[in-house]
Amino acid sequence: MTERNVLGGELEPCGTDPVTGYYRDGTCTVGLDVGLHAICAVMTEEFLAHQRSVGNDLSTPRPEFAFPGLVPGDRWCVVAARWLQAYDAGVAAPVVLAATSERALDVVPLEVLQALSVDVPPDLSALDH
Repeated sequence: MTERNVLGGELEPCGTDPVTGYYRDGTCTVGLDVGLHAICAVMTEEFLAHQRSVGNDLSTPRPEFAFPGLVPGDRWCVVAARWLQAYDAGVAAPVVLAATSERALDVVPLEVLQALSVDVPPDLSALDH
């Protein structure tokens, strides 16, 4: 069975340049990942600096783990608990809800994710005033 996103729809790809996901398939599919790399986040300098300060260096390449090192603007599946830690510190990265696994809701309430969503709705008429 395929995982759903936090909105209840099909889990969309998060990022392919660099290729993200626990399974390095471009999606935030959790499957057997106990770390819950479930949140599709758009990296910011503040988020990357915070993660580095708490011992989770996402900027340095780690080829042995097929990890290229991230820069602001990259989309990456991050650990839900680490994202929440950054949120509590006021530096959470923006979230792509359609590409965030519903399993993230085990850790982060939907309202919190929605508050930092950068998704563009499929029906752009919703943006008209």
